[in-house]
Amino acid sequence: MQLKTIWQLGSNNPENPNNLDTIRKWWTDLANKEITRGQRLIPPSGDITELDWKPQRFDEIFQIAKPEVRGITLYWYKPNALEESNTTVQKLELHHSRQELYIFPKSQQQLVIRVALPEIKYQRIEINNHEILVEQNRILFQDNKQLLEVQIQLTSEQLNDLKGKL
Repeated sequence: MQLKTIWQLGSNNPENPNNLDTIRKWWTDLANKEITRGQRLIPPSGDITELDWKPQRFDEIFQIAKPEVRGITLYWYKPNALEESNTTVQKLELHHSRQELYIFPKSQQQLVIRVALPEIKYQRIEINNHEILVEQNRILFQDNKQLLEVQIQLTSEQLNDLKGKL
């Protein structure tokens, strides 16, 4: 699978229509999912990787409804909205591994909008008063005070790597 799919208005790239179909599928698959939506000014260098996408004042997180692509326009509804929102685009960049779509509006060429699935947040469990049990390729941590048990199954390579690090 490729890392990035790009569609651009007026491009002569023979894959351009297929790229739009790929992006259309990703966009419509967002239906009823929570997304983050932010917009930033494109830096003078034109390199959007320089942009800081940490949450800012006007960024939004919402459950998107009825996302569609009609022609070169993205359509969607925000929760409880009566009117459909839309953006007509000149370029779209879908970053598959990060699940981010960069939208370059046709009407505001100095702007980029990023729509993404929220970042995965790991839950951290701290075990302080624990017992450790080791059996073959399995490590078991038990905390009797919190009534927690964490079992980790390791491959032979992971076990050797862990031994090397210890």
